[in-house]
Amino acid sequence: MDDRFNSQPSLYGQSTGQLGVERNRVLRNTYMLLAASLVPTVLGAWAGLHLGLAQWMLTNPGMGMLLFLGGAFGLMFVVERNKNSGAGVAWLMAFTFFMGMMLSQMLSFVLGLANGVQLISMAFGGTALIFAVMASLATVVKRDLSGLSKFLFVGVIMLIIAALRTSGCRCQR
Repeated sequence: MDDRFNSQPSLYGQSTGQLGVERNRVLRNTYMLLAASLVPTVLGAWAGLHLGLAQWMLTNPGMGMLLFLGGAFGLMFVVERNKNSGAGVAWLMAFTFFMGMMLSQMLSFVLGLANGVQLISMAFGGTALIFAVMASLATVVKRDLSGLSKFLFVGVIMLIIAALRTSGCRCQR
């Protein structure tokens, strides 16, 4: 790539090379924060399973829904209010811990299946792998990929339609 493209001034008074460095720093910090937020999520799921939150939510569905909505929206509000301070990071970790606790009902159901541990392990491993690939691509690729947005959106819609069609299929034998 020619160096003269990196020395052109941008709208913000910085050269495009400086914007690239800033972009990589922001991406690196974002992915580090996302990776760090997995820890309280896992701890929250573990705590929810061991405290019996899933059983309580099954026996009290109305209260469980109110707990979820109140906790989720309350913590989202607090995170938004503190987004420009260090307290915002702590509140984000509290939010992910809470969301992990709310996963306990689904996790207890899946763990009750014969291959529940394998299902959860595959979901976690697949998510971690996709996350690692996306983080690597975001920091390595220098091209603007916004032109792919329409193509990818159509692909997601097609996947959703295919999933709905296969899940609704009642094959007779």
